[in-house]
Amino acid sequence: QVQLVESGGGLVQAGGSLRLSCAASGSIFVINVMGWYRQAPGKQRELVATLNSGGDTNYLDSVKGRFTISRDNVENTVYLQMNTLKPEDTAVYYCNVRAITYTRVGLNDYWGQGTQVTVSS
Repeated sequence: QVQLVESGGGLVQAGGSLRLSCAASGSIFVINVMGWYRQAPGKQRELVATLNSGGDTNYLDSVKGRFTISRDNVENTVYLQMNTLKPEDTAVYYCNVRAITYTRVGLNDYWGQGTQVTVSS
């Protein structure tokens, strides 16, 4: 199937920056969308940013202008540059890939294990 390995989370002070990475590997035929979601304690998982194969991006309103998503199509890696971080950005961040694989019919979603981002005030 698809394996997603995330890195880059951690503890940062408000106003600081972090860069998340997610590398996809496995029996991938084509990746349609790569993105990031987050889930804070007691809240539902929410979309943070997505980037499709055509280069179109979609951002959560509260991160627009602060976060930037990018991808390396050769390495099947997606990045999330997070600047001017705020305490309300504290959450577990999950990588998501929507892909067609050689071993499973159709377009399917795959998730990373999550990486903790904590922003102190």
